[in-house]
Amino acid sequence: MKHWIIDVDKNALPTWLEAMPGAALLVRNDLPSISLGEPGIVWCRLRAGEDFAVLARDMAHAVSHQVVILCDDLNEELVMQALSLGAAGCCNTHAAPEVLRQIALVVGNGGLWIGQSLLQRLVGTTSRLLGQRAPAEENAAEGSAWVALLSEREVQVARLVAGGASNKEVANQLAITERTVKAHLTAAFEKLGIRDRLQLSLRINGRLP
Repeated sequence: MKHWIIDVDKNALPTWLEAMPGAALLVRNDLPSISLGEPGIVWCRLRAGEDFAVLARDMAHAVSHQVVILCDDLNEELVMQALSLGAAGCCNTHAAPEVLRQIALVVGNGGLWIGQSLLQRLVGTTSRLLGQRAPAEENAAEGSAWVALLSEREVQVARLVAGGASNKEVANQLAITERTVKAHLTAAFEKLGIRDRLQLSLRINGRLP
């Protein structure tokens, strides 16, 4: 998959080059045409103190591609702004190479990357709202379908995560390691055919087939 990185200059961070060794570096206000026929991800950097509006033109050039915003000062307000303008993800500019690769994988497969804290808030809110709206007997009937696909421990982990718990919180509640939580969560995602925590919450609450 092709990667384009847009910044005020072509001084790419080492972490970017490690995660995306073949990325094309583009400079703002002097953008060559981004290939419309070649699938890929456009990474737009938002430097500290810059207004989000400065990225509007960059994103317009990438209208047919997935866009991920690299923020020097990441916060939830910026994430929501990015998503409202059509971005597929938002992360810290200095994210580790393995995180950038994971983001590329998620976004490349049609998912959204919005950061752990905001995702947990959305998952928790979604779970509460759906729980209030859906009848208990309906939840029980729909719940049996996904429960049958998972092991007992995977079900425990899935329910806690769908309620908005972080991996650390799940580990503390179940007296297991965070690494074990991640392994159970990955297995649950694969068995249920879902990509992220929000989809897990929707599936458990009967709003995702």
